[in-house]
Amino acid sequence: MKQITVELGERSYPIYIGEGILDRIGEFFEERAIPKQSPILIVTNERVADLYLGNVSLYLRQAGYQVIAKIVPPGEKTKSLAYLEEIIGAALEGGLDRQSTIVALGGGVVGDLAGFVAASYMRGVRFVQIATTIQAHDSSVGGKVGVNHPLAKNIIGAFHQPEMVIFDIATLRTLPDREIRSGLSEVLKEGLIWDAEFVEWFDQNTKDLLALNSEALQHAIYEGIRIKANIVSLDERENDLRAILNLGHTIGHALEAVSGYNELLHGEAISIGMVGAAKLAMRLGNPETIYIETKRLLINLGLPVRLPEHLVIDEIMSAMMHDKKFKEGQMVFVIPTAIGAVKIHKGIQSDMVREVVIELKEEV
Repeated sequence: MKQITVELGERSYPIYIGEGILDRIGEFFEERAIPKQSPILIVTNERVADLYLGNVSLYLRQAGYQVIAKIVPPGEKTKSLAYLEEIIGAALEGGLDRQSTIVALGGGVVGDLAGFVAASYMRGVRFVQIATTIQAHDSSVGGKVGVNHPLAKNIIGAFHQPEMVIFDIATLRTLPDREIRSGLSEVLKEGLIWDAEFVEWFDQNTKDLLALNSEALQHAIYEGIRIKANIVSLDERENDLRAILNLGHTIGHALEAVSGYNELLHGEAISIGMVGAAKLAMRLGNPETIYIETKRLLINLGLPVRLPEHLVIDEIMSAMMHDKKFKEGQMVFVIPTAIGAVKIHKGIQSDMVREVVIELKEEV
């Protein structure tokens, strides 16, 4: 097992990464002094519940914890105010108090939703992430929690750091192939913004990653989390540096919103968004090789690089205007300046963005 610490002073917390470590969950909870006298609420979705809820609940009960569970449907549409209210209702019915802990058992949707419940319930209770998807290597770290609005993704939320993150690589073996590729999109993103050597390693080991080779997967997850943890430790609340983690997200979030949060997986939308960011980089004077290499890496992962034909350009542009990164009438984009390096541009004209979005319909 490997361990990474997100350094946030008194609020620092560990991330445990290993294969077959779920049976140590009681030990981890005791190490972090999670109270046993107050109920724990596990939030998970239907798919993950069938696979892991029974064992996770058993291990916690064996360690002396009181456990209740709330199961929600899978998918991005669950990240809503309606399900937030439903889970808080379950917490009240289960007798959760200020010393209770909310546990997110699942991927990014469950983590964001359960984390926002933890941030909101009684003005904030403890929160633990048990990640079961590759995508969650990114979403489970850093304390960004929230839900979507029909007009914009993640527009309702808070910063609420977890007590710890547990990442059992074994859980990834039950993921559908499409979700594996989608999750690896964000792992690659960490390298594209911060570490060219990791991108080179990723390129050389893409086949092993797609085949869920244990050694390759653990290394990739560790490196992705290491990069994000470093950035979060330097800028917890996204005052400046942390915004670089949004490479591909301005366009990507808009695509998710206009497609109703049920057509593109998050990593697929971000893949298209990263190609768009690389196209913008060219227009701002950066080398074309960034675009060529970014697109090649994503195609090798089997990810989309082209905008779905039926999506409406005006609707995409409108969705971007609702994005948190839209400021003072201009668009804020994370622009790659090299493989492994990016820069935040705060004055991108919307006409230029529109031209790039139109071009994304013509990618081959």
